[in-house]
This record gives sequence, structure tokens and C-alpha cells, in this order.
Amino acid sequence: DTSTHDNYLSNYLLQLCLYLGRRDFVDHVERIDPVDGVLKIDPSALNGRKVWVQLACAFRYGREDLDVIGVSFRKDIWIKRIQMYPFEGTKPPNTPMQDALLKKVGDQGHPFTFDIPVHLPCSVSLQPAPEDAGKPCGVDYEVKAYIANEEDETDEKVEKKDTCRLIIRKIQYAPNELAAGPKTDLNKQFITADKPIHVEASMEKELYYHGDPIPIKVKVNNETSKVVKKIKISIHQITDVLLYSSDKYHKCVLNEEFGDQINANSTFEKEYRVTPLLASNKEKRGLALDGKLKDEDTNLASSTILLPNMDKQMQGLVVSYKIKVTLMMGGGLLGSLTLRLASLHFIPNVSVKRHYLLLSLMTFPLLLKKTFPLIMPEHNYLTKKILLSNLVIKQQ
Repeated sequence: DTSTHDNYLSNYLLQLCLYLGRRDFVDHVERIDPVDGVLKIDPSALNGRKVWVQLACAFRYGREDLDVIGVSFRKDIWIKRIQMYPFEGTKPPNTPMQDALLKKVGDQGHPFTFDIPVHLPCSVSLQPAPEDAGKPCGVDYEVKAYIANEEDETDEKVEKKDTCRLIIRKIQYAPNELAAGPKTDLNKQFITADKPIHVEASMEKELYYHGDPIPIKVKVNNETSKVVKKIKISIHQITDVLLYSSDKYHKCVLNEEFGDQINANSTFEKEYRVTPLLASNKEKRGLALDGKLKDEDTNLASSTILLPNMDKQMQGLVVSYKIKVTLMMGGGLLGSLTLRLASLHFIPNVSVKRHYLLLSLMTFPLLLKKTFPLIMPEHNYLTKKILLSNLVIKQQ
């Protein structure tokens, strides 16, 4: 009977429903956007049990199927739980997003808010190889609601139908105060020449948004009899793995050569513009990315910002970038200059025409696949097309 199956599916899905207005929460260096959402609870399905919602920040270094003899490759960096039903404690004021969600969820909606400490790391994942399975290594944040008898459910079996979870991202935003761009120079003296060759490389600023071209100014004063055949610019990502291991990954994310020739006893000055993109590095295993959500694109990982007195070990992964400028001569390399680069995430401004349509919930992919109805005043079904048509995205 199809109607009986649909009623069962409705009860199965709606005993716990997790609603968030977004999945990206911004680290503004000195403060972090609160994680505000609504949990819909059907008390008739609890059978005297309680409901909790938790936010956990965890570091994963190794596949889950490698967890043997009690040795786990996952470490919880930070975790916080809130008892939602029956509620205990003091409820903070609702945010505008929570008010909008509660109007649509109804009396069974229960708002919750988590404040993420500023010392916690941003979401970072290491790009897996095509044949790798399971969750990628890195730092992730997960909101989970569950029905249980006790707060810490590790001592009892919680069935999958009594749990809903959603991965979110804590992403780095550019700080307001920017330092001057890096500058470095090199004098190279040859045994067979009386005078040296002088090279200088500089950038106007130290911070660039993902996808922005990076201008690099190169100046050369060649007082020797040698000829520079071409100039090579490369950008390298350095990822330090600090928990469980002392690994360090060096990945070249851009390597371009320019056929500019610098003759003997001459000067040269030119600005080069290069753009490192994840699209050009899809096959590189171990490349650090901004935490990836399922079926969504991401970027190269933002540089890690370490505040004073911050425990570096708690970051799990520390990401930095460097630029190399190399002059190529007929006999090989002349010398390389290294510039440090900060590459941070740019957050577009997203305004929502109808707040209740911007729902990130654990069952959303299932709703699309099985066309399970989520009743709303204007629409009978929440579809991907409807969701996208009600978003206005403006990039600053």
C-alpha cells in the first residue's frame, strides 16, 4: 500500500528534523558567527527518552576502517551538547533566522545556538585520491541531534533513525587590517664575472581572495655577460599536520614560465599576474582544501591565522603559501626568491527573499530523491529549482 508507506516515511523522517539557515559560518578572527538553528521534535516518538543536539569539532587523520585494536584516527577537539527535550537551562533570545524557521516549523520547533570559541581551527580537508573511500582527512564540524537516555550516547546503542546530522564549515574571512606586501631581493655573484646580477620581487599586499589574480612585480639589474632565457613563477602550499603526526605536505598549486629574455648588461622590470585555482589541481592527493561539503565546490585552503597565545597543536592542520620566482639561464637556475603569501576566503553577500526556503537539513537530499512533501504556504514541494530561484547572490 503506497499511502501506508508514505505515512511511515513521514513519521520516520519527522521525528527529528534539523534546520539551519546556512552551512558556512565565518571566522572574523576576533569573533565567529554563532551556529543558530531549529530542531523539530515529535514527542510522540520519544517513548520517555530525551533529545540532545551537539556541535563537535574533530580532527580526522586516517580512514575509519583503519581504526584497529582501539587506536582511533579521529580526535574530538571540542564538543558541546544542549538538552533540547525536555529543555534544561536558559534559552538565549532567538535570532531573526530562528524566528523565520519557527514560523514554518510550528509548535514542535526548538531553537538552539552554539558559540564557537575563537581558538578553534577552520574547516580544512585533505584532497583524497580518486580510489580513496570514506570521509577525507582534516578538520570538520558536525551538528548532530539524537534521541537517547543519557547525554553521552557512547555507552548505549543509538539507532540511525534516532539521529540526524549535518556537516557545516567554519571558514576564514579576511582580517580588516592588512600588512604591506612582501618584498625580497637577491644578489648573485658569478666566479667568471666582476659584477653581480640583482633580482627583486614584490607584491602590493599580503592578502588575496580565492580566484583573484596575484600581481608579482619583478625587477632585474643584469650587470653580467650572461643572458636570462626565461622567468618561472610557482606557488606552493605547505600543510603541517600537527596531531598524531609531524607530516608536512608541499604541493605546487601553480607553475608558469614566461619567455622574457634579459640580455647582458641590461635592466628589466615587469609585473606578472598569476591565479592559482583548485580546478587545475583536482588530481593532487593531500592538497589542503577549505572544508568540502557533499556535492559542493570548494577552494584551496585558506591560510591559517594564528592569534597570540593560541595553541598551535589544536589547529590540527596549519596551511601557508609561498611564491618562488626563478630566473632560468642556459646552464640552469640562476637563483630563486621566495615570497610568503596569505590566501584567504572571500565570502559573497547572500540575501534571502524568503528565509524559510533557505533550509539546510539532514534529509534534504532524500526529499529531492523521494519527493517527500514539505508543506509550505506557497509550494507543495521543496525542490532544488525553487530553492535556487529564491536566492539572490551579490558578490562584493
